[in-house]
Amino acid sequence: MTRSLSRQTLLAAPVAFAATLAVLVLLMGAGRGDGVAGPAADAAAGRAAPDAPSPRATTDQRIRILQATVRADPRRADGYVLLADAYAQKVRETGDAAYYVRADAVLRRALHLAPRDAGALTERASLEASRHDFRASLRDALAARRAAPDVAKPYGILVDSLVELGRYDAAGRALQEMVDRRPDLAAYARVSYFRELHGDLRGAVAAMELAVSAGGGTPENTAYVQALLGDLEFARGDLGAAAVAYRQALFVVPHHAPSEAGLAKVEAARGDLSGAIRRLRGVVERLPLPQYVVALGETELAAGRPVAARRDLALVGVEGRLLARGGVNTDVELALFEADHGSPARAVTLARRAWAGAPSVRSADALGWAHTRAGEPAAGVRWAHRALRLGSRDPMFLYRAGMAARAAGDRSLARRWLTRALATNPRFSPLYAPRAARALKGLGR
Repeated sequence: MTRSLSRQTLLAAPVAFAATLAVLVLLMGAGRGDGVAGPAADAAAGRAAPDAPSPRATTDQRIRILQATVRADPRRADGYVLLADAYAQKVRETGDAAYYVRADAVLRRALHLAPRDAGALTERASLEASRHDFRASLRDALAARRAAPDVAKPYGILVDSLVELGRYDAAGRALQEMVDRRPDLAAYARVSYFRELHGDLRGAVAAMELAVSAGGGTPENTAYVQALLGDLEFARGDLGAAAVAYRQALFVVPHHAPSEAGLAKVEAARGDLSGAIRRLRGVVERLPLPQYVVALGETELAAGRPVAARRDLALVGVEGRLLARGGVNTDVELALFEADHGSPARAVTLARRAWAGAPSVRSADALGWAHTRAGEPAAGVRWAHRALRLGSRDPMFLYRAGMAARAAGDRSLARRWLTRALATNPRFSPLYAPRAARALKGLGR
């Protein structure tokens, strides 16, 4: 299978593109398959990078080695860049956003020493994207590209930022250039997400398979794209293929949280809610990020365990505050949580703020659902149209859109959207898929 994607292959998918990336999503977050920027920029500039830790070193070992490196040579910007990347990796492993604060501090030092260093600018852009400050990440990615136009690494963050800011045409052009320059795991994974956003699940799977075959610089890179492949297979309703992808990721990285959570989705779809709850509880105990806590609580609700669900869902607010202390903007995620399990009025406030900061289809979906739950379904339908304007087949987007149309009294539109929500995978959620089926049945023909 070829590892190059022509412009025709990238942009002419079976489902027509309207314009165009969670992300990481995870939306596709910055760092999806990207490595450290500093050494690459060093090589482009013709200077030697500092001695890096062994690839087999643990993240804690890397941090200790790199801390010693910057103490020994505090005037070299690239040592701080490598240390910031290690701190960011620690967040991915532990969910502790306090390491973002540390990464930010050492990047400030790096950019004080070398304000135009492409590696430092790229790493800061990655940090800003991880914190969901996409305007800042776009600015730094563009600056990094200007500083080192022959280096490929800033393109991934550039694409991510443009997508999250709703600038899909520009994102498509940047993505095509990224693929043309360096068709690797990072590029293929973003092509996959680009296609997924436009409803081309078959094309998204094909691109993600290329990402898996391309391989990554670390086992986590490989496990991550395997888990994303599992998510796509699950979205297509192929539970067997999804389970295989998740287990292959777990073979590479045991206890890999996205893959364990993926297997829990498969178990729930197969009717094993108790098994799904046990697996999700193990994930939450190791990595209590809001998306895993919400998945646990909603699976408990589906299983008829409301007391346990309320107890677990209460953790979302605590984790949201911890992420906020690390500078992470979670307005979209918290808006959806408040709409479903908290205060719809607060959901509207959060979703409006999310849209103002990053006007993507994700924030449009959140704002539409917030309005619907707050008793304003006509506004919900208007925002649902914006969320679906690229042709997404995301069942949660379609479920929320269908329920908004139902509440607004548009039975025909509600039937169309709810039918589409259930068409690809009628067991997309243990809680919301049955609600979609009941609502559709109540609408009649």
